Amino acid sequence: MQVSVVLCSMITFFLRSQGVLGSAECSCGRNHFTCAVSAFGECTCIPAQWQCDGDNDCGDHSDEDGCMLPTCSPLDFHCDNGKCIRRSWVCDGDNDCEDDSDEQDCPPRECEEDEFHCQNGYCIRSLWHCDGDNDCGDNSDELCDMRKCSDKEFRCTDGSCIAEHWYCDGDTDCKDGSDEENCPSDVMTATCSVEEFQCAYGRCILDIYHCDGDDDCGDWSDESDCSSHQPCRSVEFMCSSGMCINAGWRCDGEFDCDDQSDEKNCTTSMCTADQFRCASGRCIRLSWRCDGEDDCSDGSDEDDCEKTDTPPCAPDQFLCGNGRCIGQRKVCNEVSDCGDGTDEHPHQDCRPRSSDGNCNLNNGGCSQKCQMARGLVQCTCHTGYRLMEDGRACQDVDECAEEGYCSQGCTNTEGGFQCWCVQGYELRPDKRSCKALGPEPVLLFANRIDIRQVLPHRSEYTLLLNNLENAIALDFHHDQELVFWSDVTLDRIMKANLNGSNVEEVVSTGLESPGGLAIDWIHDKLYWTDSGTSRIEVANLDGTHRKVLLWQSMEKPRAIALHPIEGKIYWTDWGNTPRIEYANMDGSNRRVIADTHLFWPNGLTIDYAGHRMYWVDAKHHVIERADLDGRNRKAVISQGLPHPFAITVFEDSLYWTDWHTKSINSANKFTGKNQEIIRNKLHFPMDIHTLHPQRQPAGGRNRCGTNNGGCSHLCLPGNKTYTCDCPTGFKKVDQHNCALSLDKFLLFARRTDIRRISFDTEDMSDDVIPLADVRNAVALDWHAEEGFIYWTDVTTDSINRAQWDGSRQEVVVDTSLESPAGLAIDWVTNKLYWTDAGTDRIEVSNADGSMRTVLIWENLDRPRDIVVDPIGGYMYWTDWGVSPKIEQAGMDASSRIVIISSNLTWPNGLAIDYQTQRLYWADAGMKTIEFGNFDGSDRQVLIGSQLPHPFGLTLHEEKLYWTDWQSKSIQCANKMTGLGRQTLAENLENLMDIHMFHRYRTTVRTPCAVNNGGCSHLCLLAPPTKGSSCTCPTGINLQLDGKTCTHGMSSFLIFARRTDIRMVSLDIPYFADVVLAVNRSMKNTIAIGVDPKEGKVYWSDSTLKKVSRANINGTAHEDIIATGLMTTDGLAVDAVGRKIYWTDTGTNRIEVANLDGSMRKVLIWQNLDSPRAIALYHEMGYMYWTDWGEHAKLERSAMDGSDRLVLISNNLGWPNGLAIDSAGSQLLWADAHTERIEAADLNGLNRRTLVSPVQHPYGLTVLGPHIYWTDWQSRSIQRADKSTGANTITVRSNLPGLMDIQAVDREKPLSFNKCGRRNGGCSHLCLPRPNGTSCACPTGILLKGDARSCDDSPETYLLFSNRVSVRRISLDTNDHTDVHVPVPELHNVISLDYDSVDGKLYYTDVSLDVIRRVNLDGTGMETVISQGLKTTDGLAVDWVTRNMYWTDTGRNTIEVARLDGTSRKVLVNNSLDEPRAIAVFPSKGYLFWTDWGHIAKIERAHLDGSDRKVLINTDLGWPNGLTLDYDTRRIFWVDAHLDRIESSDLNGKLRQILVSPVSHPFALTQLKPVSSPLTPFSRLSQQDRWIYWTDWQTKSIQRVDKHTGRSKETVLANVEGLMDIIIVSPQRQSGTNHCGVNNGGCTHLCFANTNSFVCACPDEPDSRPCSTISGYVPTSPDRETTSTPAPNKIPKASTDTPQQGPPLINCTDKSLSVEGCLESNVVTAPHGEGLHISYVIGGALTILAILIIITAFIIYRHKKSKFADPGVSNLTYSNPSYRTSTQEVKIETSQKPPIYNQLRYKKEGGGDSGYTKEKIRIVEGVCLLSSEELYWEDLKQLKPSRGGLHTCMRTDTVSLQASSASLDDGETEQLLQEETSECSSINTLTPVTVTPQRHPQHSLPDTGWIPTRKPSTESEV
Repeated sequence: MQVSVVLCSMITFFLRSQGVLGSAECSCGRNHFTCAVSAFGECTCIPAQWQCDGDNDCGDHSDEDGCMLPTCSPLDFHCDNGKCIRRSWVCDGDNDCEDDSDEQDCPPRECEEDEFHCQNGYCIRSLWHCDGDNDCGDNSDELCDMRKCSDKEFRCTDGSCIAEHWYCDGDTDCKDGSDEENCPSDVMTATCSVEEFQCAYGRCILDIYHCDGDDDCGDWSDESDCSSHQPCRSVEFMCSSGMCINAGWRCDGEFDCDDQSDEKNCTTSMCTADQFRCASGRCIRLSWRCDGEDDCSDGSDEDDCEKTDTPPCAPDQFLCGNGRCIGQRKVCNEVSDCGDGTDEHPHQDCRPRSSDGNCNLNNGGCSQKCQMARGLVQCTCHTGYRLMEDGRACQDVDECAEEGYCSQGCTNTEGGFQCWCVQGYELRPDKRSCKALGPEPVLLFANRIDIRQVLPHRSEYTLLLNNLENAIALDFHHDQELVFWSDVTLDRIMKANLNGSNVEEVVSTGLESPGGLAIDWIHDKLYWTDSGTSRIEVANLDGTHRKVLLWQSMEKPRAIALHPIEGKIYWTDWGNTPRIEYANMDGSNRRVIADTHLFWPNGLTIDYAGHRMYWVDAKHHVIERADLDGRNRKAVISQGLPHPFAITVFEDSLYWTDWHTKSINSANKFTGKNQEIIRNKLHFPMDIHTLHPQRQPAGGRNRCGTNNGGCSHLCLPGNKTYTCDCPTGFKKVDQHNCALSLDKFLLFARRTDIRRISFDTEDMSDDVIPLADVRNAVALDWHAEEGFIYWTDVTTDSINRAQWDGSRQEVVVDTSLESPAGLAIDWVTNKLYWTDAGTDRIEVSNADGSMRTVLIWENLDRPRDIVVDPIGGYMYWTDWGVSPKIEQAGMDASSRIVIISSNLTWPNGLAIDYQTQRLYWADAGMKTIEFGNFDGSDRQVLIGSQLPHPFGLTLHEEKLYWTDWQSKSIQCANKMTGLGRQTLAENLENLMDIHMFHRYRTTVRTPCAVNNGGCSHLCLLAPPTKGSSCTCPTGINLQLDGKTCTHGMSSFLIFARRTDIRMVSLDIPYFADVVLAVNRSMKNTIAIGVDPKEGKVYWSDSTLKKVSRANINGTAHEDIIATGLMTTDGLAVDAVGRKIYWTDTGTNRIEVANLDGSMRKVLIWQNLDSPRAIALYHEMGYMYWTDWGEHAKLERSAMDGSDRLVLISNNLGWPNGLAIDSAGSQLLWADAHTERIEAADLNGLNRRTLVSPVQHPYGLTVLGPHIYWTDWQSRSIQRADKSTGANTITVRSNLPGLMDIQAVDREKPLSFNKCGRRNGGCSHLCLPRPNGTSCACPTGILLKGDARSCDDSPETYLLFSNRVSVRRISLDTNDHTDVHVPVPELHNVISLDYDSVDGKLYYTDVSLDVIRRVNLDGTGMETVISQGLKTTDGLAVDWVTRNMYWTDTGRNTIEVARLDGTSRKVLVNNSLDEPRAIAVFPSKGYLFWTDWGHIAKIERAHLDGSDRKVLINTDLGWPNGLTLDYDTRRIFWVDAHLDRIESSDLNGKLRQILVSPVSHPFALTQLKPVSSPLTPFSRLSQQDRWIYWTDWQTKSIQRVDKHTGRSKETVLANVEGLMDIIIVSPQRQSGTNHCGVNNGGCTHLCFANTNSFVCACPDEPDSRPCSTISGYVPTSPDRETTSTPAPNKIPKASTDTPQQGPPLINCTDKSLSVEGCLESNVVTAPHGEGLHISYVIGGALTILAILIIITAFIIYRHKKSKFADPGVSNLTYSNPSYRTSTQEVKIETSQKPPIYNQLRYKKEGGGDSGYTKEKIRIVEGVCLLSSEELYWEDLKQLKPSRGGLHTCMRTDTVSLQASSASLDDGETEQLLQEETSECSSINTLTPVTVTPQRHPQHSLPDTGWIPTRKPSTESEV
């Protein structure tokens, strides 16, 4: 037997060494049993008879598994797997056999009502059904229908749901990858923008994160190839990718770098003394050698190990002397089972065995079970007991001592055990595991770019937050429903609601690498680790009261977990000595839990129910666990963990993320088995948490109570009580309270932040002052009295200040700074001094930045630091230019001397010791800190060693403090001896200036304290003899009294610099630019002009699209032109004539206005390509401008736009600047293309080059003997002689974004104003001309015949909306310029209409959901409908009846109301899908609308909604706009889907396409032709032929001839968001109807029909009683309006709409005698009184007689015309439609078609409600009455041989109405006029329009008005 076992072991070893074993099964010889393969691939063979002998011979029970042992007593139940259990346990609902065989074939158990019945008979809570958890054990509770995915989700093939936008995003989000299948091939990864860097896998990050030392991409690809990358720490190795790893991991045989560069170029002797070298070259810990585990992966660490090191046997096995393991029961069985006899006597103390023993006799001596084996008695025990050493007695097994029997609590019983659960959990049916009560658990994990949640039990996967930069750590607060996370790219800690809303910053400063985060849910605190600052900090949940909790002996703290119930904080540290520690949550009682066998302890979690902690080690690839005090440490999983990062626990499962596999995995927390991948193919899984209430159990006591423990700031829990604590740096004044401010702290700058180290507390932790947008802070100072700290920023070129706590932050100076490197506060007089190494100046201002002036501008070469001594009146500064030096001067710049000039290289920091009267300085080149007296004498080196690169320097009390760039530290030493050096802070990059803030600065009385020293502006301290001196702001001179400054600059340059305007004074000896202090941001200021008379500056901003002005001191800012501008490149102020002129290269116009922007007029709009610079010569009456379009030119015209002349058109490229030298009578211009500045005479002759070459000149101006210009390329302002171009100098340099420039001399008197006297006699604009002046009107308005006066508005014009504005285009003038109508508060205007009676504009705003009206001057705005609107797309005003109608697409209704919004009523609310445009025909009583719903249609109804009729419903797409031609009686509409404009008659017949295609028309309108005394016939005939429409696609307003569809023109181009368009004309809204006078006698609503009217009531009754009977007003509102006389007397109007209120009464002519149906001029008779019968009979007879006479007359005329001579060659007709015209139109007759007679006489039947009316029309000529249904083919025959007829004679038309009410003469005339106006010719009858031309010069030229697109911004140029 011994030979067989040894042989088997040899075979096994051979197979292992050959590497062929793998996971294959072993095979043993005959008569042997093969045990299961061990975890290390080892095989064990045992004799066959040892199988099923009840003894664990294999060591893993595999020889006993599945055996049917006939050993169960009659009292026991025999399980299918051979196990014996108590018979009483059968069918008790517990799986005691562990194969469920004790629960089979049981009678069905009754479950309670609130329980679910499992298929295996168990009962579980109903809540657990379908929760994703297998609670039954047979999964029968999870056989559920798949959840439905929402509209915004994608269903994976496995049935799970993911966010819709994850489909085909390149990321596998479905477990089965189905979201990335069948994706279109053109779905490419997004290309990154210019400001972004693309990671290796395609993600975009901000470019500033490239090479910043942080792994922002997640794969280190943003840190590879970085030459300037900050190196890793000294104890670290840098991978090729930029990643930093522990230096000990280099060449250790394991790939730790993501690019494996740590294992390249390795020598063989890289293992350290405490490491073992594997055969592969890999290094492992020496302690792992011969530990029985294959740590080398090649077995070499277990080779040649002594046998003593072999792993011991299983607990129930015996270890033989030869190292074999046999079953415990085989010891002392009188058989040498070991083979060496060590299991028997004499080696073992074996009791003699009675060979004649028998189980039948005294149970064989066994205490429980007895069986016979090989003739011998063998005792065994019941389940729950184990055999004692005597082999007979049984002992209770303590199952609770063995882990994993119970999930949580365990109580041992005799022969058994009982499991229990802690509060918040419930025992599952298996009676061993616990289930958490509450909702289903959710795994919340950070994925770098987003935070996601996944349900662990099913494939539910959702996004919580996206578009994150680099989310690493996270935690949640369940009660407050918050999630917190850290972002290591932004260096922020953020929070949001758990639904993803309300994202906020919590901690935004002082973070470097916040890798761990934990929430105290009981005391509401936030804890975090930062491996960059090596700290653990705590704060309130909102980030307030932040405190550094632990900082000593910290290296790289990573994971953090809290146990607030116990008051403990746990964390891992993966520095050079990796460890896991814990402390109380107030920082006390810190202990190390584990510090061995740790390398990269990443994740950490606490099992609150199990009282254990778990952690992962990414280097050891292990998950371990221990008790909360660190004892009982054990590895849970040590296989298959490539790079675990974070871990969480829930119930009996562990969940962890792995960087390498990019997955979330789970396993059993006791055994490590049942490993499962929850999700894989993730982006970068980072931290993970289980979101569930039991992960933040509520059992803990809030130690701080409800009043924060009485603490003023932080209350932190300890072990049993709590501690009051203060924010970092603040000292405690007593046990509960903290100081409110800091008394003393070291202030230092670190480029991107400013920090302080408090000297009030011991910890000396640096704390970031919470400031915004610190980009590159260099110099610092402070002012204790006001509590301010000041700093300079050399990236933003600004000086800033804030309170010491970061509040009240503001910019003090941010203009004309280039490199402000030094800063000093005069705390006595509140002055700010600074040096600028870019401009080489020293400047001073008040502490708030006001009254700034240049102190020293000569002989400075890169001045650096500056300090002031207000006690002595001196200032000192270092200068490290070519000849480094330290200088001294009075604080008013007097008495300047050099005090040190030798042995200096880079003199950086300066400090004054006021006690010893010494000056200290640090020199980074000499690497010394020195000091000397104030005059430079007695110079000594204080510190001359170990100073690699000192920069900032400061003094306080006895110590000197300095910053060092190279050692990255802050140090201090004794100021007298230089000894006692200490390092206060280290590992701080980019250290700059340093100061000690304290509250004990010396103050002295100065002359400036009294009345500002008598100075008008600045009072500066001076050396003792003077004491003080006065000075003025930059550019302003001091007057002779030495105290007062002049009022401002008199002679200066002013120039635009895109984002600001600056001035350079020419009154002073140096050129310093001063910013115009306008309290308004500028975006792209281009052109500039000055009015020297009022001292105002004017400028244009092409981004804001405004022209603005302000005083030269920056006050009184106002926008004067804010509409209708695109790119205003040129601007000129006529200071004499008080006008402003400008060019607009976007609209290609030159305009003029008064200086306040009023009376604006387009002067020139034709033949302009890209007008730029403009210059005026008021005295000569000329304006000049440059045009740099395709054919560049220089032009001139009179200042009213007349007499236009091209002066120069050759050899020009980009003529930018333009100036007039009136003294030299020459024209100057700068050309950036030819790179010249040229001059010519004022008429363009004698052209010559002044300066050449110039790089890229832009603005040009002239003053005195010089020209000045701005240059884009050199970023400078240049000056030269204006006559010769010589003596060029640079006025100012380093000014990017330079634009226009103007030179101003305010002392120069203005010339004579030609328009000065009574505005030149003009009502509006008076403009100069060479020989006088001319009057002009604002844009679109014609000058009256007197050539002096204007109307206030045009007569005929277009009004259109483009969402945010309403504009006007005059049709009286030819320029078609749009003028903004000043309507306030426009958000999204869609529809417009105009009421010419009141002159009001009505409009709908779908953002506000209102209908409003306003006067056209912007006044009187009122909301008429404010409620119950959703999307009001269409609006129409009935100007006769004073009603308005609108469509509501949102509610699918058509409504009506009075014009003031009262009497609102729904007319149509059924069979409407998407009603859009609406139009009314008041005199016909018709309402038309378009509907572009599912079935597009155009409908018509009467104005009351009755008699509804679909006119057109075929061949329609999106019928958008709708307009009516009241004269030809035709409907026009645009179709945006079929892209055409069509028309038809009022019945929908005679349909005709007018123009096709049009791109996307929206709204249209047209003009009605009626003459007026003011309208010339020719112009009107030109105007009325057009139909106008807005087009979304071309963003334009276009027009076309409405008769022919030809002559298409663009009226206005490049208008975004065009909506509705209407024409306003005196002729458009004419005609009347029955409701036109006195509202038809109706109380509320009156609706006119063709021949009648109806009264109606609103849907919502108002305070007035309503009647549907005309002229009748009910006495009481309570009275029913239906109680009128018999219904048969008052016929009801037929309507499609259900009756909304009282019935509508149709007052037809026949029923006018009925009570209430009276014409408006008839006095209503009192009730009970009718008309006397005699009157009625008399009236009827009279009417009958009149009818007979008229009929006879008509017959006579008819017969006469029948016999008229057919040979008459031409007929002459008068033209009554144009009442003022006496012209006659001659039309040759032709053979009349058959339809002619039908047209000549026609009887019309009026059709509603049984009413008929005969209207006999006598028509001379041809008139198409559109109400008659004629066929188009018949009409085509009506083509007279030459031209068509334009007016229809209606002089003979008589309308007879049978009525009991008589009409007076005025009304009859009105009706006749109305009929006349309704009739007009059909222009479509003729292809050519013949119109009499009286004024041919007024006809509009067909210019095509389509300007070609020009670059509209400078960047496009």
